[in-house]
Amino acid sequence: MKVIDIRKLSTADLAKESTKLREEIVELKRRMHMGEVQNTKVLRNKRKDLARILTVLSEQLTKETA
Repeated sequence: MKVIDIRKLSTADLAKESTKLREEIVELKRRMHMGEVQNTKVLRNKRKDLARILTVLSEQLTKETA
């Protein structure tokens, strides 16, 4: 997910998306330990997407309170 797309989302949508990504990351980690996942780059990309979403969410919340 690109930052441009993330910035278009509302704070509620960002919160939902971050929750969804966290669940996906946990599931991927579990599947990796079980040996079901061969492509580990998927996990890395999900973590990066989560970091992008949390950064934009933090920026939006800072703007709302200021």
